[in-house]
Amino acid sequence: MFSQISATLSHTSSSLTATTAFSLRSFCRPKFRFRPSKPSYSQKRRQFSAVVSMDGSSSPPSAASVDSISEDLKNQMLGNQSGENLGRDSVDNGAQIDSISQNRVKLKLEELKWDHSFVRELPGDPRTDLIPREVLHSCYTKVSPSVEVDNPQLVAWSDSVAELLELDPKEFERPDFAEKLSGSSPLAGMMPYAQCYGGHQFGMWAGQLGDGRAITLGEVLNSKSQRWELQLKGAGKTPYSRFADGLAVLRSSIREFLCSEAMNSLGIPTTRALSLVTTGNYVTRDMFYDGNPKDEPGAIVCRVSQSFLRFGSYQIHASRGGDDLGLVRTLADYAIRYHFPHLENLSKSDSLSFSVGEGDESVVDLTSNKYAAWVVEVAERTASLVAKWQGVGFTHGVLNTDNMSVLGLTIDYGPFGFLDAFDPRYTPNTTDLPGRRYCFANQPDIGLWNISQFATTIAAAHLINDKETNYAMERYATKFMDEYQAIMTKKIGLPKYNKQLINELLKNMSIDKVDYTNFFRLLSNIKADPTIPEDELLIPLKAVLLDMGKERKDAWTSWLKSYVQELSTSGISDEERKKSMDSVNPRYILRNYLCQSAIDIAEQGDFEEVRRLLKVMSRPYEDQPGMEKYARLPPAWAYRPGVGMLSVLLDQFMTLQTTEERERDT
Repeated sequence: MFSQISATLSHTSSSLTATTAFSLRSFCRPKFRFRPSKPSYSQKRRQFSAVVSMDGSSSPPSAASVDSISEDLKNQMLGNQSGENLGRDSVDNGAQIDSISQNRVKLKLEELKWDHSFVRELPGDPRTDLIPREVLHSCYTKVSPSVEVDNPQLVAWSDSVAELLELDPKEFERPDFAEKLSGSSPLAGMMPYAQCYGGHQFGMWAGQLGDGRAITLGEVLNSKSQRWELQLKGAGKTPYSRFADGLAVLRSSIREFLCSEAMNSLGIPTTRALSLVTTGNYVTRDMFYDGNPKDEPGAIVCRVSQSFLRFGSYQIHASRGGDDLGLVRTLADYAIRYHFPHLENLSKSDSLSFSVGEGDESVVDLTSNKYAAWVVEVAERTASLVAKWQGVGFTHGVLNTDNMSVLGLTIDYGPFGFLDAFDPRYTPNTTDLPGRRYCFANQPDIGLWNISQFATTIAAAHLINDKETNYAMERYATKFMDEYQAIMTKKIGLPKYNKQLINELLKNMSIDKVDYTNFFRLLSNIKADPTIPEDELLIPLKAVLLDMGKERKDAWTSWLKSYVQELSTSGISDEERKKSMDSVNPRYILRNYLCQSAIDIAEQGDFEEVRRLLKVMSRPYEDQPGMEKYARLPPAWAYRPGVGMLSVLLDQFMTLQTTEERERDT
């Protein structure tokens, strides 16, 4: 659904009711054995309201209190074991502390401390063969990497991920490192498996999906007791590969590796990437399924995350009903124990009780049901994640429920894209073009839709009730708008949210297709001086306000006059405001044409551009002398189908999950 700005879900409590009613659907296929009810909102205004509006009003007191309590509980955890990625600042701060410590642990690959809680505590597939099949009553299948390699090479690596694992950076210099991280030479202590999950794809239930070309090696515990899963993507077949080969090619692997690390540097929760290696062999791909196959270099990314659990990890068991509903509870208990431990021992003193209507029967008490508290936190993390995406102009492209992390991480980089020219209807996924379900403007609504599917799944296992399901979605809506408004307010350097000013700005940007990233970066150069002549107001923005006639120049001049007037009453100095704005408006983003340029060079055997791009994207908010070309607008060739967008066009095919024809992307 299209809205005036990318983030507007609705404007009143009643319209939120309508939005959520749209989202709260039972699963789509009649083969499901359970029929979850469709919770509906009260028509009366509630004491705890999830008003999704752009009026700049503050959140209700109860909304603030649940956030503060949640933060207090998280802060009590040792080593952030909840699995939440706290973004760029926390990672950078941790790295700085480690770097100045004389006693920092530096481990060899053989010294990594492995743990296997997922395999140890959850039911597994009794079979270990790779025959494509439906895997029943199981959360995973034990399977070893089967990719064949021939003189594999290390393309790129992440020093910051190595720090998380406490891996000695000298290990990247080992002659056998590429072989080890390709999976062809087993790492001592690993216990590999492929996860079983299902999901909704483009709004339709797709049944069993699972790790078709991703194999988790196990979990590594560092000295802070932080748990990190290592996963190889492109390491060979699994029972979930269907009729594909389970392999990955260099172009898509470069995109995933670079974007995983770029997103982390932007401060956005994400899975990470330790290394990218080539296999030395070629993988045959019929790129456009037109009967013209082509051999492409094979590659493997070592992905790292606190957990790769997805909404679909729970949906697959709920969809099968019967005894499998018990697996939903088992998997929920596992997630809470290892990634949300602050929810294990809630007490009445935590005051997590909220009224959502009139009468005692309308009270939601999160302290009495850890599963409700968990679903609410998953909803809030997801809302926060989507708000951050909107802030930097990131479009995921395939927000299927099997691509939604229960930890609130960006997961599975297929046909992603950052906005160049601002277009709320932009989608990097050509499969999505007819309906644009996953376009930039729709991401907040799709996040709500996916949360409704997740909450309905947990309700189907009788772990939460209708009121708790409703409340989780209310929290998503409130959390999203709180964060989105705060982000947009800081992006334009104002002390408080101004709905009219921001709406008018985004309208102008959409009409003139203004570059999203460069515009906000240049906006910090505007001076808070109402005496500036009108014919000089546009000068600081001339690099992005291109080819405009008098009517459009007048529209921008009018907006800038209002903006400057607002700035002049804020009491914030130009220098202070510029510093604040530059801290949230990146100078560098991973534009598709930059990826494609690095891919083209890498496919000729030169990996320096990949490494250079990784280095530039590691400091996206800083001006980097000599690297200005990486902040330029896309060149003309980047807009020609089959050239700059080739990688995106190819990746989108892997989102079509038909049984015989399409290759799995997860």
